[in-house]
Amino acid sequence: MGVFVLLVVCVLVILLCGLTAAAWLFLRRMRRDMREKIRALEERLEATADRNWELKEAGERARSLLDAQGDVIVRRDGAEIVTYANDAFCTLVGQRRDAIVGTRFQVPVIEQSEATVLPDGTRVHDQKIATPNGGRWISWREVVVRDARHAQTERQSVGRDVTAQTEATHALAEARDQAESASRAKSRFLAVVSHEIRTPLNGILGMADLLRDTTLTPEQTTYVNAVVTSGHTLLSLIEDVLDFSKIEAGKIALERRPFSLSTLVEGTVELLAPRAQAKGLDVGSYVDDGLPRCVVGDADRLRQVLLNLAGNAIKFTETGGVAVIVTPGPRIGEVTFTVEDTGIGIDPDAQQRIFKEFEQVDAGATRRFGGTGLGLAISRGIVESMAGDIRLESEPGRGARFSVTIPLPDAAEAADEQAALPHLNDADVLIVSSSVITPLIGRQIENAGARVSIATHMADAVRDAGTSPWSAILADSALGMPALQEILQAGIPSTSRRLALITPTERAHLPALREAGMTGYLIKPVRSASLLAVLTGAETEAEETAVPLNPAAAPPTAPDSVAVSLKVLVAEDNEINALLTRSLLEKLGHQPTLAGDGAAALDLWRAEREGDAPYDLVLMDLNMPVMDGVEAARRMRAMEEEDGAPPTRIVALSANAFADDRATCLAAGMNAFLVKPLHREQLITTLEELGDPKRAAA
Repeated sequence: MGVFVLLVVCVLVILLCGLTAAAWLFLRRMRRDMREKIRALEERLEATADRNWELKEAGERARSLLDAQGDVIVRRDGAEIVTYANDAFCTLVGQRRDAIVGTRFQVPVIEQSEATVLPDGTRVHDQKIATPNGGRWISWREVVVRDARHAQTERQSVGRDVTAQTEATHALAEARDQAESASRAKSRFLAVVSHEIRTPLNGILGMADLLRDTTLTPEQTTYVNAVVTSGHTLLSLIEDVLDFSKIEAGKIALERRPFSLSTLVEGTVELLAPRAQAKGLDVGSYVDDGLPRCVVGDADRLRQVLLNLAGNAIKFTETGGVAVIVTPGPRIGEVTFTVEDTGIGIDPDAQQRIFKEFEQVDAGATRRFGGTGLGLAISRGIVESMAGDIRLESEPGRGARFSVTIPLPDAAEAADEQAALPHLNDADVLIVSSSVITPLIGRQIENAGARVSIATHMADAVRDAGTSPWSAILADSALGMPALQEILQAGIPSTSRRLALITPTERAHLPALREAGMTGYLIKPVRSASLLAVLTGAETEAEETAVPLNPAAAPPTAPDSVAVSLKVLVAEDNEINALLTRSLLEKLGHQPTLAGDGAAALDLWRAEREGDAPYDLVLMDLNMPVMDGVEAARRMRAMEEEDGAPPTRIVALSANAFADDRATCLAAGMNAFLVKPLHREQLITTLEELGDPKRAAA
């Protein structure tokens, strides 16, 4: 029994010991596992702490970067409560962050620009805000962002201080506005001064013209001619200043109308011929037959450019001549106008500044040539406004070559209306001349199908005249009468057309030329149509090629007579211009009545119309006291329309030749526009273009 109990006890002790050992082993394992878990947690805590530090450091770097860039950042929720503001914003508005965040803080706005919304939804606008350091311009970019913590959207505004740029832009805009205002004021001033200068000058020129119609001694005629020449020179200077002012202001108006190249160029050369021939120079032109006969462009402005260039060439040339040559440009639809001379040439240094305003080749105190120095600047402005370019080639002592290339589209429809030039059908023509312009005449004849030989020396001329069966001989009168007679004697047996090339002042020599054997003559500069007509026998004399004699040297003419005497109302406030206009009308056989202003003219016009004796014509000055000419014309037209009466012919008179003035007059109902000083030829031409008022009324 006792042994059994002892065995049980031993078993229990052994079991207890086993359980104790097992429990110890279990606890030991649990402790080891706990240590590993604690170690793992400690490592995770350390890694989390490292990440938090890195995130904090990254946030600080980002904040420092934004603050360093100077951009201001502020974020507001839907209730406009500030949820965030960076240091730059707080510094800008002069507030602490804790005083801003959580409030509806707003910056005072001084100016606000219009907002623009970009395709991505960003709202962009500028504000001038009030800050402790004064007004600052901020350029804002606003976007909607989501706040994950509060599950809501917020508006984040990022602004950049652009005060310096904005103020500079405003300063430039203000300076531009001031410059434009000054330019407009200058243009108005020049227009007013021009009119005030033109008014007495018109009277001087007009009275001088009337004085030339009277009987004068040779000495008096010389003095009157000097007055007229000086007056026209002064008018030309005024025109240059006004043209330059318009070009400088960018207000030059260009027209686009069909015109004939040859007519324009030859007409321009004829206008300059008296000046050139007075200096003993030859002047001529050539238009390439490969060009369109008619083109589209502003013929008046192009003529102005050619007159400036060719006029300068004549002024700076003492011997030889000046040529105007027109050829196709480098691109399709372009035309190149070249003006060549045999003058003094231009130094390379002067070529760099010659196209600038008020610059001249001869600009010293002892300069020989006059002028304002605006002609080339005006020409360059006109050419550039036509989308063209102007170039210069020159060497001192070897003349100059100005080339203008501008686009001039073909006007084929207008060209179809012109008569075709005649052909010479393999004719042989001898030209005897030493002029530098002679090759241009030869090219014109060759283009018509003839063969040309040019003799520049007497020996060659006499030899050639007697050795070939020439269809025609053209001899320059500049060779002298003995030389012409010798040439004609050598060529008479085989040549039926013997033509002399003369200047307008040499018409008195025509009888002697005929006696010497000449069968016809051509006036220099020679028009291509007249040249070919004479050579083909269509005409025996090319009188239409004659250039009008210098007006200053024109002899007094007898008073003109008209078939119908018109009753004319003259509205003119200037006594001298009124006297001039009345005298011209009376010399033409008309019956003028004078009115000192627009209101007086309107009263006279109304009274005569109600008395069944209406005026046939009204000459209306534009600038008058009480009522100007435009308003008077409008009221006349309104009364006529109300009564259903036939319109009276109204012609505007103005010292201003601007296109705007013409357009205003036509819009007011006027029929024509005349520029003062009023000339007899101008008035006659205008009356002819308007037709016979009495016949039209019947």
